[in-house]
Amino acid sequence: MGAIQRIFDIVARRAEQQPDSVLLAAKENGGWRTYSTKEAWLTARALCGGLLALGIDNQVLEPEQQEKIAILSPNRPEWLMTDLGVQLSGAVLTPIYPTISPKELSFILNEAEVKKLFIANADIYERYREALEAVPTLQHIFSFDEVPGVAHWKSLTEKDLPPDTSVMERISAETLATIIYTSGTTGDPKGVMLSHRNIVNNVYDSMPAFTFAQKGEKALSFLPLNHIFERTVSYIYIDAGLSIYYAESMETIGENLKEVKPMVFTTVPRLLEKVYEKILTKGLELKGIKRALFFWALELGKRFDNVQRGNWWYRLQLNLANKIIFNKWREALGGNVKAIVTGSAACQERLIRIFTSAGIVIMEGYGLTETSPVVSVNRFESEDRRVGSIGTLIKNVEVKIAEDGEILVRGSLVMMGYYKKPELTATVIDNERWFHTGDIGQWVENRFLKITDRKKEIFKTSGGKYVAPQVVENKMKESPYIEQMMVIGSGRKFVAALIVPSFSNIRKYLETQKTIAPDSNTELIKKPEVQELIQKQIEKYNPLFSHPEQVKKFALLAREWSIDGGELTPTLKTKRKVIEQKYQKEIEDIYGAEL
Repeated sequence: MGAIQRIFDIVARRAEQQPDSVLLAAKENGGWRTYSTKEAWLTARALCGGLLALGIDNQVLEPEQQEKIAILSPNRPEWLMTDLGVQLSGAVLTPIYPTISPKELSFILNEAEVKKLFIANADIYERYREALEAVPTLQHIFSFDEVPGVAHWKSLTEKDLPPDTSVMERISAETLATIIYTSGTTGDPKGVMLSHRNIVNNVYDSMPAFTFAQKGEKALSFLPLNHIFERTVSYIYIDAGLSIYYAESMETIGENLKEVKPMVFTTVPRLLEKVYEKILTKGLELKGIKRALFFWALELGKRFDNVQRGNWWYRLQLNLANKIIFNKWREALGGNVKAIVTGSAACQERLIRIFTSAGIVIMEGYGLTETSPVVSVNRFESEDRRVGSIGTLIKNVEVKIAEDGEILVRGSLVMMGYYKKPELTATVIDNERWFHTGDIGQWVENRFLKITDRKKEIFKTSGGKYVAPQVVENKMKESPYIEQMMVIGSGRKFVAALIVPSFSNIRKYLETQKTIAPDSNTELIKKPEVQELIQKQIEKYNPLFSHPEQVKKFALLAREWSIDGGELTPTLKTKRKVIEQKYQKEIEDIYGAEL
């Protein structure tokens, strides 16, 4: 076939060249069920035929006129096959996070005027039944699992109707392929319109970063496919000849890694932090020489730098640490992981150093839904990787730093615009087609991009001093006793913080101090020993910042922030305004009479 211009062409070519290769896999009845490329491709084509037989508004392939089809499901092979089938039909897939609030779901389905919806199972159907009834345009619901009263998706594929090739021929690189609603940290969701060109070009412009990918190897997928990061990376995997195995759930990732033995997976820093915390917890349980060796290796890892590799004695020790300590880390990740690609938020430098020193290369990258998403990434090769940066630019993208420090991006990766919101689009894409990211950044060595903060999150104290909260938070979260943290102080006399402590590590600490820890987290955070321990962590890191940036007071919170709790976005970013509203009393207690 000719040059790849549409997303589904990537799979079509692999079906032509490697029909029997494993494309997708998932756990079914306790075992891994694999789907060959040919099977997945034929299923997608049959799904397209079934959708067209129902009727699809695709006579005019313009964003407003194209029919919108939604999917509400965790990752599974049917998800990607549905994506392909919808693309082939000329409709637009609108993926939705399966733990979204019913109110947000109704908003998205109504704004996109969705007529057909694919859901995973009965739990999701029951959770959103009322919200779905409030969508007048919705005509058909299909489920991947058997759900009483809901049509099964096989009712579309089993008809085995061939797709209308005349529709496929009219789909071009410029055709709208998907609308992805970003929950953002404030306001109603915004529908980001991405064309086939946006995603296809991002796939191929990002490919040089995946030089380590080998045909026939496996990738484990667990980041939500309804976010463009995992979806674009999936098509990179497919083009590279990898097999995609879907983790059963977030809770089974550790077990699935050992079963699948992937060479690569993508993650967000929060999940990487949790992996590290589990490893650290096991290290704290060790005794005697084993404990000493564990923390000796850890200290070596913290000092690791892929550019300044240290003297011969350091390298010798690190080599030894890899053989007796870090080899167990690699085994816990399946024993075959070459690289972990991370994005969405800033990753702690110490995690990058430690994991990379252990032979697991952390490739931190940068992108936004509006940029399809990859803008830059640290490469697998050491010379193109710098700790603390978000890497070098991918091919065919322009980046410049505005006078106020904002990162501006231009190229075929930039979205078509926000769905039904031309005025909003005009606020982020200027007349010269530069997309204004809202991130503040700088260049390192004239080629590595570095983010210093979010433009909207930088605040000014009442004394007129600017504070970049992310920098402070990321450093202080290096403490094993601080799980989550949000720096506050906009318009206040001083900077303070809301802190969710690491309850498991604090209980272990109290145990070493021969202090009884209460079962209740609410009681735990009140203990003077715990307050004192967190105060010491603050005092340890405060000297690294200027006086106005230093945390003067803090409040401990008894519950971890989560997506379900509304404090985190689906990509685990902190919803600052939500947290400020939810913990208004704690903030008032911190600032007292100043309010």
